[in-house]
Amino acid sequence: MVDMKTALITGSTGLIGNESVRFLHDKGYKVIGVDNNLRKYFFGDNGDTSPVKKELLADYPQYEHADIDIRNFQELEKVFIDYGKSIEVIIHAAAQPSHDWAAKEVFTDFEVNANGTLNLLELYRKYSANAVFIYMSTNKVYGDFTNKFNYVEEEYRWNLERKSQYANLGFDESISVDNSLHSLFGVSKLSADLLVQEYGRYYSLQTTCLRGGCLSGPSHKGAELHGFLSYLVKCTVTKKPYKVFGYKGKQVRDNLHSADLVEAFWEIIQKPGISQVFNVGGTMNSNISILEAINYLAEVGYKLEFEIENENRKGDHIWWISDMSKFKKQYPNWKVKRDSFKIIDETISALKIMN
Repeated sequence: MVDMKTALITGSTGLIGNESVRFLHDKGYKVIGVDNNLRKYFFGDNGDTSPVKKELLADYPQYEHADIDIRNFQELEKVFIDYGKSIEVIIHAAAQPSHDWAAKEVFTDFEVNANGTLNLLELYRKYSANAVFIYMSTNKVYGDFTNKFNYVEEEYRWNLERKSQYANLGFDESISVDNSLHSLFGVSKLSADLLVQEYGRYYSLQTTCLRGGCLSGPSHKGAELHGFLSYLVKCTVTKKPYKVFGYKGKQVRDNLHSADLVEAFWEIIQKPGISQVFNVGGTMNSNISILEAINYLAEVGYKLEFEIENENRKGDHIWWISDMSKFKKQYPNWKVKRDSFKIIDETISALKIMN
């Protein structure tokens, strides 16, 4: 049994996971990271997070790494047996994160996203029931329902019609998760999302689902099938051609910096609730279309070679901006501090150092 307060973070070498490790370690937690670098399996060398693991182990003395696949209940249980009630926080950020990749290996996608989450929830309930459990869900749980609204085509972006109830703040949690095309990834994540909610309600556990839009930051290992802003910047800086899938390159995404997201985690940790659900994203303060991002990169000296395909990705959003009014009402001290342009600037700087 360990007396020091402990945080368990899955996907600890990924974008959100490693940001969480650093943040909570600095807050005085012993941090157990669970990550077996499946991202390399998903995305090849572009997704390899082993350098991040090496850095965390070197720089954070109260960090321990568990090279465990979250599908392996028996190995996960050993961690919970070792740390038990000392675990005060569980941040579940491990996932198969690409809706395109999911269609290639449907069983792998579902087993990682849904079954892996069930493993964690059951071990949480059994060994660490007083902990705060935060699950990184996705806006893909809403499917392409939002594409049914009317959009206006502008020079570099699509926008919702001004008369739409969502035009000023973005989409809130009332959007239906039914009767839409989700992608198989969206379905596996929705399954996990509902499990997290149900464990919270049924067993009175402190669970929160955060339905993220585009999450990014300088440590993001973006790949063609996942992490559009990171991968876009990477292609620009390394002079690699970039392919835009549909919507004339005018599709809009809100982008939330990983550091801002982790500060939202901290708000929840200090004031948890039972079975909470929130949208999280850049809101109206941080959103951009692909063409706008390309234009900005050109302005700061990086011209991208790109082509636009006519066909969009299945179930892809035309326009997504997260309305975080519900979250801000509960956690009024939190705000978006870094916009899409700041994220691009930081990503450029990180890539220049690496290269």
